[in-house]
Amino acid sequence: MHGLLTAFIAYLVALFLVALYANYRTKSMTDFAIGGRSISSPVAALSAGASDMSGWLLLGLPGAIYLSGLVELWIVIGLVVGALLNWSFVAKRLRVASVVWGDATSIPHVLRLRVAANGPLLEIVAAVAIVIFFTIYISAGFIAGAKLFESVFNLDYAWALLLGAFIVLCYTALGGFLAVSWTDTFQALLMMLVLVIVPILAFSVGSPNVNVNATTPPVWDAGAYGVLSVIGLLAWGLGYFGQPHILKRFMALRSPDDARAARTIGMSWMVISCIGAVAVAYAGLHLLPRIEDEETILIKLSEVLLNPWIAGIVIAAIMAAAMSTVDSQLMVITTSIVNSRWLNDRAALFVNRIGVIAVGTIAVLLALDPDSKIFGTVSLAWAGIGASIGPCVLFSLFYRKTTGPALIAGILVAIVVVPIWNEILSGGIFDIYALLPAFVLSSLVIWSVSYLWPNELAKKNFDEFIDRMDSGST
Repeated sequence: MHGLLTAFIAYLVALFLVALYANYRTKSMTDFAIGGRSISSPVAALSAGASDMSGWLLLGLPGAIYLSGLVELWIVIGLVVGALLNWSFVAKRLRVASVVWGDATSIPHVLRLRVAANGPLLEIVAAVAIVIFFTIYISAGFIAGAKLFESVFNLDYAWALLLGAFIVLCYTALGGFLAVSWTDTFQALLMMLVLVIVPILAFSVGSPNVNVNATTPPVWDAGAYGVLSVIGLLAWGLGYFGQPHILKRFMALRSPDDARAARTIGMSWMVISCIGAVAVAYAGLHLLPRIEDEETILIKLSEVLLNPWIAGIVIAAIMAAAMSTVDSQLMVITTSIVNSRWLNDRAALFVNRIGVIAVGTIAVLLALDPDSKIFGTVSLAWAGIGASIGPCVLFSLFYRKTTGPALIAGILVAIVVVPIWNEILSGGIFDIYALLPAFVLSSLVIWSVSYLWPNELAKKNFDEFIDRMDSGST
């Protein structure tokens, strides 16, 4: 335990040193919100991956496969395809658009500038959607951290939750976007290393505590869910187009041309890490008996296979996974609400830091249930934010006739459809992941309203954007 605790504390000290340096570099609201558009390709790619996959990759996905079998791989396939399309078609366009339409630092701001909205209503509605679903998403990260501290250090769940939340809130509020991006880059590499090494050791090194072949691993059985459910699982990939914590990495790139190199790095990391997560689940199925909480399978494997010092690094990686999404989402929420157009830089920085703490506190309250599951919480939040923001981003970047009222209507449709479909319309013909129907309905509404009530100024903004894309001057 001593070695494990020492390695873990050393990791936390390194995190706070990075945050302190980032705080020194953060002089303006643009620095805090988007890093001054100074993020390199490797940092953008790896920090986007870490903030995307998070505790879901190290805890939620292995747990789901451990419990249900390889049918859960349909989600992985959908996510890989969705991430590839996002990097290929959205990244460069969004980087250019965020500058051309007024040096925007948040997705709600980008949308308002794109459609030349006269008032703040669109920005407010988009921010509300982000706040609602990202607060739920952040609670999933806190659940992951709490499960970690509870399992490893034998802490009460409530105290474990508070400890993990305190660590994340401190360094996020201190360092802003630069701290988040730099630490997420390191965390991404650490996560991938763990997901590669632990299953290799599990299959090659014996242990007196290991119960070999204790269970029979489930097989790939697509029929276990049915065609509609498989389509719904593949539809997870649609969520990428609306995830502001990922989209902000596109906006923060030093140059639009950096998107291509970032795509190669990011997709390589994602494929390797996902394969590792699947291997962790199967290593657990072969080597360990059924455990009480399937989402702690990586922790249990580490405890029986690794010496305490190495296990401490693994525990740090799991905490990194939880942190890397929570910190990014806290940044997105606060910078979506607080805009420097209404405050000077010093006041905006202060309000954003207070906002990080306030939103984090609400997320902690949502995570208080010790029986909460990371996978289910992420599922709801991913569907909600993906369906409400994703169609807006795609229509803004690719459809010339897009208007403000259409985007507002699309967001409101998704906010209503996702929870209703998720909680009420389940089973039978509705046995499909809520993201897909909500995304489709939102898109239809945006197209219909834009077609019926055009806006010439919004078309002019789009034409200017296309001209800049063609000239490559941004």
